[in-house]
Amino acid sequence: MKKHVSLLFAAALMTSALLTGCSGSKPAEATPAQTTAEVPETAQETIAPFTEAALSEEAVKETAQAHPGAPGSAEAADQNIQVRVGSLKGPTSMGLVQLMDLAAKKESVCSYNFTMVTAADELLGKMVNGDLDIALVPANVASVLYNKTEGGVAVIDINTLGVLDIVASDDSITSIADLKGRTLYLTGKGTTPDYVIQYLMKESGLKDGDVALEYKSEAAEVAAVLKEQPDAIGLLPQPFVTAACAQNENLKIVLDLTKEWDKLQGEGGSRMVTGVTVARRDFLEKNKEIADAFLAEHAASAAYTASNPDETAELIAAAGIIEKAPVAKKALPYCNIVCLTGSEMQTALSGYLQVLADQDMKAVGGKLPTEDFYYIP
Repeated sequence: MKKHVSLLFAAALMTSALLTGCSGSKPAEATPAQTTAEVPETAQETIAPFTEAALSEEAVKETAQAHPGAPGSAEAADQNIQVRVGSLKGPTSMGLVQLMDLAAKKESVCSYNFTMVTAADELLGKMVNGDLDIALVPANVASVLYNKTEGGVAVIDINTLGVLDIVASDDSITSIADLKGRTLYLTGKGTTPDYVIQYLMKESGLKDGDVALEYKSEAAEVAAVLKEQPDAIGLLPQPFVTAACAQNENLKIVLDLTKEWDKLQGEGGSRMVTGVTVARRDFLEKNKEIADAFLAEHAASAAYTASNPDETAELIAAAGIIEKAPVAKKALPYCNIVCLTGSEMQTALSGYLQVLADQDMKAVGGKLPTEDFYYIP
């Protein structure tokens, strides 16, 4: 049990990275055949800290000048392209594992080269300099990338919905309003979890000061408080939630924030979004049929995770995303893996980005993306 809990925490670090766009350890190339996972030792809770350096105007100009003939650019003429897809080792890659397996067996419709990294800045750097055609990134980071590259990318699908829960041993907490007068432990101020709970509290009628927010630098610190203080209430991402509950049998999920968000938004409203898939605009415009084929294969792969949990867990372990298949299977139901496209994707994501922008415009790169950010097949 202790070993499985520790593995869950290691996997959770990658979820935390996805939520916040944090830097991690050295990136690694990965295929489904690899079995060794490399995870960051810490997950710094800041909103996309890499964007100011890796995506500064100077950096973008320099990489554009250094790679004028990058595949997918105007100068590239080869139509027999191998689609280069990048993702973070975490929930977004879990939704790709069946497609990775098919590609390795040469049974996929398109030809793919998959890269998984543990540092989001490395992933975005590869997008900027033309080393990747498609990347799976945190939702707000996609908006930042769009702004920094002056519309050089478009979002083609949502791959992961919300992974945030409030956990406690108190069964009386059945709504956001029930947090009034309580102390809530969560990760650093100005991060995605902070923006989400601030929005939910405001929309639930709570005022500033009604809930004492105690910020920690990492999700692991919040989990430690929950273990040490039986009456503590914490806001955590999955699979930290699963790990924390495994350590304390009295802890349980009292509020699923994805469901709380959906209650406020109603049918047809925005969704709480964790990860999206973006494509370089040059690649998308020159290879629309290939991009649409990827979307179809991505959708099938995401659906496979729900209908074939045992097989998916084995593929996740083989890819090195989570070391043990039983742990991967336990985490899968909580990762909200999806593939939302078209107008459904635009409605869900645009509303989510608006919520972030209302609290801090820097979280979306200084301004909200325009209509061309959303790819509608």
